[in-house]
Amino acid sequence: MRWLKKCLLFMALNLTLHTAAAEVIKIVTEELAPYNFTEKGVLTGFSTEVIQAILKEMKIQGDFQSMPWARAYDTALNHKNILIYSIGRTAQREKLFKWIGPIAPANNYLFSLANHNIKINHLEEAKKYQIGSVNTDIGEQFLESQGFIKGTNLQSSVKYLLNYEKLKRGRVDLWVMNEMAAYHLVRKFGDDPNKVLSKAYRLDLIGDGYFMAFSHKTSDEMVERFRQGLDTIKKNGTFDLIKKKWL
Repeated sequence: MRWLKKCLLFMALNLTLHTAAAEVIKIVTEELAPYNFTEKGVLTGFSTEVIQAILKEMKIQGDFQSMPWARAYDTALNHKNILIYSIGRTAQREKLFKWIGPIAPANNYLFSLANHNIKINHLEEAKKYQIGSVNTDIGEQFLESQGFIKGTNLQSSVKYLLNYEKLKRGRVDLWVMNEMAAYHLVRKFGDDPNKVLSKAYRLDLIGDGYFMAFSHKTSDEMVERFRQGLDTIKKNGTFDLIKKKWL
């Protein structure tokens, strides 16, 4: 009996140590194909595979959750040990997060329908149009910082596809969107983006890449470990293989 008790105690101790040793990081994102999106119940995409490769390299588990962008952004902004992706890096956001990356390419535009022939030489000219945006995303935040106003010339939605629907139906004149994600979404509708969309204005000040970022209350040690993990998969060829698959 005493031997059995010792055995059970040893097993319980091993289980406790194993549980304590297994690191799990909470990761939040949104539905933004082809970077991060749910397909047949599984979260996938370019950026998702990059994050998964880093976790594998570091031997850390990830608790992934996909949610509306405004909720993901708020979660990362106000809680510790939260990783958010794919997130654009701007001066407005710079001090709010601890940044790692870039992890994926991104070019942002104001799109119009090709047959509407809207051309904008200066961003100020866009204020006379109705623009489809997504709540709290980088395009909307940038335009707000430039004097655009929700309900006046910004028509905010919670999903990207709603803005393409609005554009097609004439409910908005312009669509602020990342190029790769816009083209992917338009193809999902069965349309040819090269025929139906026109790049009315390039938003150069937003930047050319997506990042992952930790909440500010995350330890610098954890952030540095992820930076090293990203550096490792870029050096060993894993990142290039993922990029080749998705681009």
